[in-house]
Amino acid sequence: MPIIVNVDVMLAKRKMQSKELAERLGITPANLSVLKTGKAKGVRFETLEAICEILECQPGDILEYRKA
Repeated sequence: MPIIVNVDVMLAKRKMQSKELAERLGITPANLSVLKTGKAKGVRFETLEAICEILECQPGDILEYRKA
């Protein structure tokens, strides 16, 4: 899949655990895991906005396009 999800990278940079991010987003750790592993079919802009706000980053820090 040419879209890479870098949530783990940003979590490491912010020294935050997935569990804390999931709690602050109001989603289950399992749903966050689906997003982090790139298995999600899509992500709502509302969720992306919340992730960026919590991790103090830009959408481009979270999502990356790599040519297949």
